[in-house]
Amino acid sequence: MTATRTATELRAWASIDLQALQRNLAHARPPQSPASLIVVVKANAYGHGMLPVARALQSQLRPRDCFGVATLEEGLALRAAGLVQDIVLLEGVVTPAELDEALAANLQLVLHSDYQIEALLQRLRRGSSVQPLVLWLKADTGMHRLGFSQDEFVRAWRALHGHPAIAALRVMTHFACADDPASTMTDHQLQAFNAMLHAADIVECERSVAASAAIQQWPHAHFQWLRPGIMLYGGAAIVAENGEDRGLRPVMTLHSRIMAVKQVKAGETLGYGASYRCERDMRIGIVSIGYGDGYPRRAPAGTPVLLRSRTQATQPTLRAPLCGRVSMDMLSIDLSDAPHIGIGDDVVLWGEGLPADEIARLCGTIAYELFCQVTPRVHHVYVGKE
Repeated sequence: MTATRTATELRAWASIDLQALQRNLAHARPPQSPASLIVVVKANAYGHGMLPVARALQSQLRPRDCFGVATLEEGLALRAAGLVQDIVLLEGVVTPAELDEALAANLQLVLHSDYQIEALLQRLRRGSSVQPLVLWLKADTGMHRLGFSQDEFVRAWRALHGHPAIAALRVMTHFACADDPASTMTDHQLQAFNAMLHAADIVECERSVAASAAIQQWPHAHFQWLRPGIMLYGGAAIVAENGEDRGLRPVMTLHSRIMAVKQVKAGETLGYGASYRCERDMRIGIVSIGYGDGYPRRAPAGTPVLLRSRTQATQPTLRAPLCGRVSMDMLSIDLSDAPHIGIGDDVVLWGEGLPADEIARLCGTIAYELFCQVTPRVHHVYVGKE
């Protein structure tokens, strides 16, 4: 946002509530729990802004807590911004050059493939000076995305355990169905995980298996390290829930405003494809946001928005339905039951008062995707102290 423009002068903006973010972090660790956190800020903190989010959370972290990112570039950006907390590179590295950069930046590596083990051991054999390493071995317990099979896991553990350059060797896995309380998959994966530890003769080690869904739903899977992600941002981690159902607060509220008002007669159509036909005379508001800003094109007619009058503060906040297809820069809503709403008035697409999870379900997706797809032309306005 430029210095000469306030939020009320922007066509589309995302208000990021840093106090809500901090309060959500408090839900990530059960009361009195000794567990440490890997606070996940990958994908630009799920579209919320990685650096402002990380700075806002710094003061809430315990000494052992750290940040989790997906890519080397994300980890280096946190280091360049001066963050001194430990950073876990959740996808590890691919090339020897990336390995050198990650070690130079003192990033903790997740190792999930044999080639990473070989590259690391080769690097250590060269005798180059490195800081004592903290490494994570990722076990594939049924997700079948990243991670070692049982035999591979045993070999990897034996290759690294006790190496003088390694200060700590930890283990992790990732659940496929922790968001579904009715699924038996999570218990199956826990059994497979324990079987791997037994096969490698591991009696004691630090473990991390619980991301947001398991933090909320599977307490017997908490162990020493928790990995909160979507729950930090107020989104639901459990199927068919809203984040607010778990006491979480929305962090991002996506705003736009009415830029035009049209009177459209019964029988006329709206928008591309003429797919929406007015069943009555309708008052239509044109909102200055579209899929070019990250609002999903697949949002169906009837998807709600919230309307707030800028000039009549005593008027209640109302819901209004989407009409017709979402365009790149605009969408249309039915103002027939909101005669006091006019040009310049505030439209909330999701956030405070309108859960992103609700909008996501109507679009056949999840709040994660809505947040991550907000484009750079939407200004981020941060509320609360970092």
